[in-house]
This record gives sequence, C-alpha cells and structure tokens, in this order.
Amino acid sequence: MDEAKLLSGNDACVYGALAAGVRFFAGYPITPSTEIANAFARELPKFGGIFMQMEDEIASMGAVIGASCTGMKAITATSGPGFSLKQENIGYASIAEIPCVVVNVMRYGPSTGLPTYPSQGDFMQARWGTHGDHPIIVIVPYTARETYRETGRAVNLSELYRVPVIILLDEIIGHLRERVEFRDEDIVREISRKEPEKGKPYLPYGETEDGVPPFANFGTGHRYHVTGLVHDETGFPTNDSSVVNRVMGRLQGKIERHRRDIERTSFVDVEDAEVIIVAFGSVARSAHEAVRLMRRAGRAVGLIRPVTVWPFPYEHIRDAAEGKKAVVVPEMNMGQMKGEVERAVAGAAPVISINRIDGLLITPAQICQKIEEIL
Repeated sequence: MDEAKLLSGNDACVYGALAAGVRFFAGYPITPSTEIANAFARELPKFGGIFMQMEDEIASMGAVIGASCTGMKAITATSGPGFSLKQENIGYASIAEIPCVVVNVMRYGPSTGLPTYPSQGDFMQARWGTHGDHPIIVIVPYTARETYRETGRAVNLSELYRVPVIILLDEIIGHLRERVEFRDEDIVREISRKEPEKGKPYLPYGETEDGVPPFANFGTGHRYHVTGLVHDETGFPTNDSSVVNRVMGRLQGKIERHRRDIERTSFVDVEDAEVIIVAFGSVARSAHEAVRLMRRAGRAVGLIRPVTVWPFPYEHIRDAAEGKKAVVVPEMNMGQMKGEVERAVAGAAPVISINRIDGLLITPAQICQKIEEIL
C-alpha cells in the first residue's frame, strides 16, 4: 500500500469506509460534510453500492438502519443541526443493536451557528445526544491518513459489536487537504457481523459468550421482531423487570466488556513530562506542535490524544497524570472534555482549560503560553 495521495479528511473518510465494505450511503447535504455525500455518490456505483439522497436527516438515518438490517454495511454523514435530527434513530439503532456508522463533521453551534467554521462542541452530544443510557462508540481522527484508517475501524467495530459508531471530524479535518502516504498498517481489513449458526434456534438478543448476539439479515430465513421498545431475547416487548435487567445489562455492558479492543489512545513524550496536554481532533495538531516547540525550549511537555473518545480513556489519563505539575486541556468549546479529564485525574494534578469559542482554531502559541505560565 506504498502510495501517496492528496486527500481531505472528508475524502479519506469515504475511501476508508469503502475499504471496509460499506456499500450504502443515505444522507442530506449540509456544510461542512457535503463532500462526503458527493464522493459516495461518485464512488459507490463503481462497487455495486447504493447512494440515496434523502429528504432530510431523519429519513437518512432511517434508511441507513433499514439497509443495515438487510446485511449491507451502511453509513451516513452530517453536521450540527443534522446530527441533532439523527438522535432519535441513533437511539433506535442502539437499543435494536443495528450496526451503522454516523460521520459528524462538527461545525460551530448551536442551531445553524457558523456553518463554515470549526468547533468541538458536539463532544458530549456524541455520547449522550439520544435519551437514556445507551451503548455508543465515538472515534476522533486528527489527520486525513488517520481518518481513512479509523473510518474503516469504525465500520468494523459497528459490525463486531452491533452498535452505532460515530466519527467526529470537524471543519478543519474535513476540509484540510494533505499528502497521505499509506503504509501497510493503514490496510483496512473487512470484518463482518456474526451470523446465526445453522440448524440452531435463533435469539436475536440472546446471551452469548462475548455479549454480542449474532445478527440475522432480513431475508435469510429467520423471523424476529425489531423494536425500539425494551424487549426480551426474542425481540418482543417486555415489562418483566428481571428480563429487562438482564437484556439491558448486556446491552450496556458489551462496550465496557470489550473496552481494551475498542480503545485507541496516542501518547507523545508522556513518561518524563512535567505537564501533559490532553487534546483531540484538530486541536491535537496544535497540541502536537506545542509539544515540539516546548521540548525544543527545554520544557518537559507531553501529549495524550484520545482517538477513541467514548469509551473515554480514564485509566490512561489517570496513570499518566500521577506526579505531574498540571494537565492542560485545550478544546474548541466551553470545556466539555475537561470534566471527563478531571474525573480521570481525580485530584492527582490540577486540570487547566484552554477554551476558544470564536470559531477559530486554538493555536500552538496559545498552548505554549499557558504552559509557560504553569512552569
């Protein structure tokens, strides 16, 4: 796979999804994610896939769920207001355990906000946007190359664990075009959902050794019920509290059970650092440069970059923060990740925010200045 391409994050997202076997896209144009829809419209027919422009984001999410139920690997892409509209059906996919991927190219909000400006204001919405406790995986790449690889991984995780997976890009990552040199580690291996065993009774939501029941695609001879209501192992609604506790406990627990296989966290110069930066997405690019500049100036600074932000890497951050002078959290919002970092650090070091809510990127200079004040 030794080849170089000029790719935007939005383009890389499409190619990563195709490599993982995605053959269905439904969506509605919205800045700054529209290039994803455009690329899928161009590329999917080459693979025998289907592109559908729907009338709105609610219908788009419904179409993706329906396509997934037939066995197609399905994805949608949106931003801001569209992501809000998808939340009810994301909850449906969560409780019905239907694999799907949602790309949210974040923009400044709330409401229509600043459509062409970046933000990281959907960090908490990605985890808790749909009501009720629900399983979800959220991945945040910070380069076009990583977007390619992590989109492929998102598709595979959704299939492996029967769960919606959200990819959080932002306007900067989505639109930035950069040279991508693919290497062997970037190869996306296609993984498909577990199918029912032939000749055995099928329970679509039954207990299994790994906590993830097999998925019978529509039309393969298995009859079962799919509903957004709380259901028993057969899929039919139930109010039996003991059954609810058992089935929903498995639903909630399957992500934590497989956390080590799902989590991905990047570390830069953390071991000897006096100050640690925790950053994600485009801000992590500024943070990475800040580490380089501070190291050149003789300052011991390191970076922890959650690639998988949900489940959040509490243990990694807690271990790294022990004995440090401070943990600095730069983010393009009012401090949504800071609270999770504080929970992880649990008083082992001060947690200091750098926030920017004017639609512009936090710069390496801003991060360096804050660290100089600490040191």
